[in-house]
Amino acid sequence: MADPRGFLKHRERQDRPSRPVPVRIMDFKEVYERQQRGVTQTQAGRCMDCGIPFCHTGCPLGNLIPEWNDLIWRDQWEEASHRLHMTNNFPEFTGRVCPAPCETSCVLGINQPAVTIKQSEAEIADEALEKGYVEPLPPKRLTGKTVAVVGSGPAGLAAAQQLTRAGHTVAVYERDDRIGGLMRYGIPDFKMEKSLVDFRVTQMETEGTRFYPSTEIGADIAWDALQESYDAVIVATGAMVPRDLPISGRGLGGVHFAMEYLVQSNKAVAGDEVPDQIHAKDKHVVILGGGDTGADCIGTAHRHQAKSVTTLAIGKELPTERAEHEPWPMDPRVFEVSSAHQEGGEVQWLASTVEFLGDENGHIRALRVAETQYNDDGTRTPKPGSEREIPADLVLLALGFTGAESQTLTDQLQVDFTSRGTIGRAEDYQTNVEGVFTVGDAGRGASLVVWAIAEGRAAAAKVDQYLEGSTRLPAPVAPSDRAISLSQ
Repeated sequence: MADPRGFLKHRERQDRPSRPVPVRIMDFKEVYERQQRGVTQTQAGRCMDCGIPFCHTGCPLGNLIPEWNDLIWRDQWEEASHRLHMTNNFPEFTGRVCPAPCETSCVLGINQPAVTIKQSEAEIADEALEKGYVEPLPPKRLTGKTVAVVGSGPAGLAAAQQLTRAGHTVAVYERDDRIGGLMRYGIPDFKMEKSLVDFRVTQMETEGTRFYPSTEIGADIAWDALQESYDAVIVATGAMVPRDLPISGRGLGGVHFAMEYLVQSNKAVAGDEVPDQIHAKDKHVVILGGGDTGADCIGTAHRHQAKSVTTLAIGKELPTERAEHEPWPMDPRVFEVSSAHQEGGEVQWLASTVEFLGDENGHIRALRVAETQYNDDGTRTPKPGSEREIPADLVLLALGFTGAESQTLTDQLQVDFTSRGTIGRAEDYQTNVEGVFTVGDAGRGASLVVWAIAEGRAAAAKVDQYLEGSTRLPAPVAPSDRAISLSQ
């Protein structure tokens, strides 16, 4: 364990420092800075000897959190990196973009601020990359078996790296021009700079993984042809079908899905020319949806020098701290204040969009919004007589995702889909088609990066077992999607 009296001596939580708002909104560099080593060690030392580390309940990867907190406190960073990489292929990803369900499960959270677990993870990962603790781990032997991974997001990359290290010949296909999936084009650089993705791709190439960007399976290569060419296929294409809002005026110019906006911005930041880029400069920007994607749009719009940024959330305002009726160890419903929210803009709760209003040129000029009314049957409807207008030059729909893209998979491979729009699969991640597996958001539905990596690792073990009859790959034993309830 870490400092036996650390949580008594240091009751205050000290988070990773960030660059000043007026400075950071002038560029797309990362918001957060490295923490001073002594502060990180002190914060890690708050990790208490709680007997049963409930932080494990909140972590799908099964990260050995108390162990690497102890190693940080003891200034043993290389060993801390080794322990962290035992359960997580890409801790520099999760240390930046994971919402840290482990922290809401932290036992110290009963009566103190939780241990800075996410900060510890990020600091270990950054120290490991800086000091060269992370090296390629090529297999010692090859099995002669081949695996195709379709999609290069965190789930696909995790599965590919594990299977390559097991000795299989793995090819990763990505329809975008660069490897990384949503880690590359869905997450802005101010949350995670893409040099981190580049580092992992280089590491995996050195280990033996082969990458084929700008290759769309279903178009450039048929799904059934891919299946015939490989001993196993893993579908890790994500849940990329966005949820729409089919109301009057939806076809007006200036109304876009959030991911269209973010992908174009990320490509521009990478140095690409983006013709007719969706841009927020000098515009009244309205974002529908209060989740992570909406927050990414807020931060991007600020950096584009928008005239104003307003977020409309259809539901009730959530508390920023754990409510009394959701005591530890329940998973509390709270509003996660991100760095983007700290940069400005307005959030309006109980706001139901009724209509998009256009000008004479067919472009958005305003939204007609009403107060959300909760009905006795549990439905939500616009409250009559509460309508008002909000000016808007650019509207971004960040309403979540409804599932995986299905047409070519069902037409060419006859893969089954569920009623939720996800790819159907068994407990071993295998679909109804022999030798075809699915991982991450494609089979789970839109979820967290930490879940994607956990599923990639777990599915890799199942694929290895399918190909070899047994496996030595570790498979995370993921907790349930919700923290333990007091009623259980």
